[in-house]
Amino acid sequence: MTGAKRRRPVVAALYREALPPRLAEVEELAEVRLAKADGLAEALDGADVLYQWHSFSPALRENWGAASSLQWVHVSAAGVSQLMFDGLVASEITYTNSRGVLSRAIAEFALGFVLDLAKDAQGSFRLQQQQRWQHRVTRKIHGRRALVVGTGSVGREIARLFRAVGMDVDGAGRAGRPGDSDFGRIHSSADLAAIVHGYDVVVLAAPLTDETRGLVDTKVLDGMKGSAHLINVGRGELVVTGDLTQALASGAIAGAALDVVHPEPLPKSHALWGMENVIITPHMSGDTGDYLDDLGKLFVDNLKRYCSGEPLENVVDKALGFVPTPEPALTN
Repeated sequence: MTGAKRRRPVVAALYREALPPRLAEVEELAEVRLAKADGLAEALDGADVLYQWHSFSPALRENWGAASSLQWVHVSAAGVSQLMFDGLVASEITYTNSRGVLSRAIAEFALGFVLDLAKDAQGSFRLQQQQRWQHRVTRKIHGRRALVVGTGSVGREIARLFRAVGMDVDGAGRAGRPGDSDFGRIHSSADLAAIVHGYDVVVLAAPLTDETRGLVDTKVLDGMKGSAHLINVGRGELVVTGDLTQALASGAIAGAALDVVHPEPLPKSHALWGMENVIITPHMSGDTGDYLDDLGKLFVDNLKRYCSGEPLENVVDKALGFVPTPEPALTN
C-alpha cells in the first residue's frame, strides 16, 4: 500500500551471559526479544530475525521447528561451518556473518607470530627467566616467502601486512589464478602438498568446510621445508593435530604458531604444550579491546539495511559455508 508504514521487525537476540552491545540502537529499529538458549523457541515464534550474539550456540538447530517466520539470521562470528544444518541450508532464510570485522586484528596477530618466530622472542624470554645473557643470531623476514591458505578478507589482510614488511606472498584458495592484487599468485588448495616446499611460512586462514577439514596432514607437512613454520589463525580442524605433533617432534618442520587447535581447549597432557618450537594462544587473534562493539555495529548497520529493504552485507553462501569473495582483477 502506497504510503503505508513498514512494520517494525521482530528480532530474537540469542545471548549467553553478556547482552549484545548497541542494544538500544537495535531497539530503535525493531521489537527485540532477548533469549538464552533454553528460551529461544518462545522468542523465535513470529520473529523475523535471529541475532545470534551467542555465536556458536546450536540453539537454532535445536529449536528449528519454532523458526517458521524467520527471514534472516545474523551471527556475530565469521566462521559458520558448525552452525549449518540441512534445514537451514535448504531454506530461503538469508544468513549473514561478521566477516571482515576482525580481519585486520587477525592479520596483525599473524604478523606478530612471524616476527616472534623469526626473532626467537620465546627463546629470549626463556633465557631472561634464567637470567642468562646469551647472544644469538636471528632471521630477517624481508624477502622470505609466505603462502597464505585462504584468500578471503582475513587472508588478504595478512597478505597486505606481510608484503608491507618486505615478504613475498602467494595465496592458496579454491581455484588457482596467475596474478592477483594482493597475492603474487593464487594456487589451488588441492595442490598444497606439491607447492609448500617453496615457502618459508605457511599461514592458515581458510574457513572450515568439508574440503578444508584436515587439509594440512602428514603429506603436506612432509612437503614443507625443514626450516619452515606453520601458522594457524583459521580453524583448528584445518590441521590433523596428530600429524602436526609428529612433524614438530621429528623436526620435519621448524616450528608452529597456533592460535587455534583441535580440540579446543587443548588437553593439558597434550605434547604440543611442552614443545619449545611451538607457540599456543587461546583462539584470541581477533579479540581486541573494542571488537565486541565493532561486531554490534555491523549488525546495527545491516539491520538498517533490512528495515529499508536494501541488500544485506556479508551474505553467506549456505552451500559453501562462507561469504564468497569477489575475485579482484588479474595483475600483469
